[in-house]
Amino acid sequence: MAFTLSGDDVCHAISPTPIIDPYWVALSPSAAELIGLPLSGDGFPIDKGWLDILAGNQISGENHQFLEPKATAYSGHQFGMWAGQLGDGRAILLGEIAGQELQLKGSGKTRYSRMGDGRAVLRSSIREFLCSEAMHALGIPTSRALSVVGSKQTIVRETLETAAVCARLAPSFIRVGHFEHFASLGANNRLKELADLLINDHYPECLDTSDPYLALFSAICKRNALLVAHWQAVGFCHGVLNTDNISALGLTIDYGPFGFLDYFQIDHICNHSDQGGRYAYHRQPQIMHWNMACLASSMLPLIQVNYSDEQAQTLLKAALDDFSVTYAQAWQSRFRQKLGLQASLDGDVQLIERLLQAMHDSKVDFTCFFRELSQVKSASAITDISLRDQFIDRDNIDQWFTDYLTRLQAESADDLERSRLMNQVNPKFILRNHLAQVAIEKAQKDDFSEIKKLFEILSHPFDEQIENEEYSKPPGPDAEHVSVSCSS
Repeated sequence: MAFTLSGDDVCHAISPTPIIDPYWVALSPSAAELIGLPLSGDGFPIDKGWLDILAGNQISGENHQFLEPKATAYSGHQFGMWAGQLGDGRAILLGEIAGQELQLKGSGKTRYSRMGDGRAVLRSSIREFLCSEAMHALGIPTSRALSVVGSKQTIVRETLETAAVCARLAPSFIRVGHFEHFASLGANNRLKELADLLINDHYPECLDTSDPYLALFSAICKRNALLVAHWQAVGFCHGVLNTDNISALGLTIDYGPFGFLDYFQIDHICNHSDQGGRYAYHRQPQIMHWNMACLASSMLPLIQVNYSDEQAQTLLKAALDDFSVTYAQAWQSRFRQKLGLQASLDGDVQLIERLLQAMHDSKVDFTCFFRELSQVKSASAITDISLRDQFIDRDNIDQWFTDYLTRLQAESADDLERSRLMNQVNPKFILRNHLAQVAIEKAQKDDFSEIKKLFEILSHPFDEQIENEEYSKPPGPDAEHVSVSCSS
């Protein structure tokens, strides 16, 4: 159900600001199917009115009317510091369609714009579109990107750029920051309304527990622990894991500065604005846990209704401690699968960690290595394993492969079955920054063909797609360092 809370302390009723001469840049057929939006042969809606709706130029069409668009208020911690009230500064929720909230990002100023222009640029909108849909194809919980609509209207960032609007879908865009907002105001009645909305619409299993609000907190923690473990397993870095960017449904939301690892660095920073490395790859689990602690503090008044202060804090701490257990189990399970290990044996974690350290030391491409590992036969001679050539310390990696081949002897699957299973969890294609940059540069010249091709490739990330082999390769030396910041 759509965000149904109302009131001046909750949201701001506002219509999108029209953009000049909108045109289609991209649209996801599977996202359109999710909301029952029929498409014509050119891949865009049959109902031509949807161009203006998804551009923010009108709020009703032939079959749909969005009569109460709004921007919601939330607060949060940004880079570890309390930032106070924030809110949808450039995103406007049009309403609900087929169980999905439809939100326009870049559709103009709201009450919460904080000196911004409320707009998004073509560059960032393309990146969000491609990554949202790529993450969905990888099986990672995420908001969906329905479309990108462009305009020649100019926007000032570091340079002059053109405007775009990205239409996003999610069952709900409620985030940790919504809880923090009401907690900071001491609005316990609003906290209860928000929690009840989530339980009734998205966590009904919590109703049958002794304390539905404690169960809700535990469920949110579990979903986000599983989410960040999945990120780590595909080498994804979010870039801005502020509390206001953390979904209460455990979805990947708010694609700003992000990046998939190319050459593996355990401490990789994908956002050049993150100078302290707070949101580096290896710190994502720790930061997500910290964000869940902020949620626990915000939900404390709901737990205190039935318990003493000390009991409530103890119960929340125990639920928060479960985050680390859930994450560790999920991380180990996913990396075992990446190595083709179905059983769980002592020494597996050390085997995984040794490999990651060796990959870090030699800057081995994360995605390519795990994909190619499926071709290693359990009876291979060490000297026949070509992956060894990617490592600087040959003795170290030879010892690792010796131990890995020995470990494979404990598995029941044969080489063919193990390879098949590994290729179901180790993608061949990810949204590498240099690929996105090529698509962006062509789109800035009104050529959207590369967006469409890249979208189609990323929609089947585990398939071999021999004809698209070059899209699976790491960037060359001239394309390694595509810089991404918050200036979207």
